[in-house]
Amino acid sequence: MTQAEQQFRAELVSLLPRLRRFGRAITGHRQDADDLVQMALERALTRREQWGAGTRLASWLFRIMQNLWIDELRARSRRDRVFAPEEAGEHVGDASAERQIDSLAVRKAMERLNDDQRIAVGLVLVEGLPYKEAAAVLDIPIGTLTSRLARAREQLQLLLDDFGRAKGMETP
Repeated sequence: MTQAEQQFRAELVSLLPRLRRFGRAITGHRQDADDLVQMALERALTRREQWGAGTRLASWLFRIMQNLWIDELRARSRRDRVFAPEEAGEHVGDASAERQIDSLAVRKAMERLNDDQRIAVGLVLVEGLPYKEAAAVLDIPIGTLTSRLARAREQLQLLLDDFGRAKGMETP
């Protein structure tokens, strides 16, 4: 294995946590996110020559993941609905149960966003990509990205406010 190949693989490994977070943001499910990361890594390794030397590896991988997820959604004839993810019941009775409930509310709210908004939120708010880079990953103008983020923030706020009212909490 060449030095360049070793460096490429080392960079892939260092990006795994970010890829997994992004996968979770756009899929909403741990298992789907893990599968998506695996498919993206396989695609990156088999098509390494398509990566431009001046391009950030993370952006290239995020784009691969986005395209793979779109392909996956198109391929599914129907999607099973899960009322609560498996991990939501892991800490029942635990002191951190309230945090788990809040985390579940955020995940559920994210699932209710449309795909474009969820992906934009995943890249900018979860992964911290600059607007310019996120727009390049999505192949859209920055203004379109800004609009998607604004609508996504509004929708998330409404959904989380509804959740707070359902829990008996007052919202300002």
